[in-house]
Amino acid sequence: MLFRRRNRPTRIERLRVAVWPRNSWARSTRYFGKRVLRLTATPHAIALGFAAGAFASCTPLVGFHFLTAFALAYLVRGNMIAAALGTSVGNPLTFPFIWAFTFKIGQWIIHGRAPKADPHQVHQQFQQGLFEKSLDALWPMLKPMFIGAVPLGLVVGTVSYVVVYKSVEVYQRRRRNKLADKGAGKHGRLFPPPGNTVEEDGSA
Repeated sequence: MLFRRRNRPTRIERLRVAVWPRNSWARSTRYFGKRVLRLTATPHAIALGFAAGAFASCTPLVGFHFLTAFALAYLVRGNMIAAALGTSVGNPLTFPFIWAFTFKIGQWIIHGRAPKADPHQVHQQFQQGLFEKSLDALWPMLKPMFIGAVPLGLVVGTVSYVVVYKSVEVYQRRRRNKLADKGAGKHGRLFPPPGNTVEEDGSA
């Protein structure tokens, strides 16, 4: 097949690229931003879908963020592709802070106090626990994270909705105006004004 890679990437390589971009984070952010803006749907549906993905990324359901985002987007009638792109809010750079905040918020809701939690320490303990501990051993840590994910996810989702809605609305309006101007210019070239035609005939 034309343009197919000579050496197909392995599953581990594809997984690594999915969670850690091959290029810089700034370039990857611009890429995801353009993907969101170019979706063919209403700004409301795109923003709802992205917000669903952003909310899902705040949960400790590592490995199930896409499924969670799709389920939430289906419930709120958001765009599914935007939901998948919204999960990019949770990435190796933001997960330490997301998990630390959800843990602290959950502890504050349950016990009325928020313990001091180092983001990198919480991230390391949670990541190690996923592979080394059972669900029963992880539950004391997962419970406050699930509870804390709700208010944090609502805040992140709301902010994401507003930003994405405004961005998509401006992009689509500029695109419509550009297409309208382009169509008007083309129409003008095909059908020149009558006055100019008369003058040209008279001068000839």
